[in-house]
Amino acid sequence: MALTPRQKQVLDFLVTYCEGNGYSPSFEEIASGLDLASLATVHKHITALEQKGYLKRRYNESRSIEVSPEYRAAERQRAQQQRSGGFELPLLGRIAAGAPVESIASPETLNFADFAGSEDNFALQVRGDSMIEDHICSGDYVLLQKTATVRDGEIVAALVDGMETTLKRIYREPDGSIRLQPANAAMEPIRVHPDQVRVQGRVLAVLRKYR
Repeated sequence: MALTPRQKQVLDFLVTYCEGNGYSPSFEEIASGLDLASLATVHKHITALEQKGYLKRRYNESRSIEVSPEYRAAERQRAQQQRSGGFELPLLGRIAAGAPVESIASPETLNFADFAGSEDNFALQVRGDSMIEDHICSGDYVLLQKTATVRDGEIVAALVDGMETTLKRIYREPDGSIRLQPANAAMEPIRVHPDQVRVQGRVLAVLRKYR
């Protein structure tokens, strides 16, 4: 159910207070924290929020207000999207790169927070042509997930000898060495000892700008 601006302020105050203190505030503390005129006003807002399902109380117990897990989860997701600059675009159908297919508008959206909504994700701009056969060109942007654990064949950002970072497919060779394989037939792979390479992330997506 919809919230009034003041009801949302009350909910957000409750969440912040509970996370900071480990218990819920008293009516007096709510009134003081939100500059509400009286305890009766606090009671009115708490009752309305309880009726809407945003919180629950254990009667005859002090400091027993609990904000619903659903509201907390929704607010965490919203805050994460704001931090990541997440936004949505309408997904209007599918387009063929081979034979034509019917393109039909749909109510779906593409949420870029699905790609950039994690604090573990970061972006790099590509320089060079070593991955062109994987359709990653110089000037493209790659979105990566921070991780040190990857599977053979994944495209990774790898720091070599603590000096240079390169974008390659990674393979563990039978002799224990690491092969960083370019996707360009004109280039040779980089072969290093495991101690010489540190994986900084795996590629999740590629973004290309045409203008």
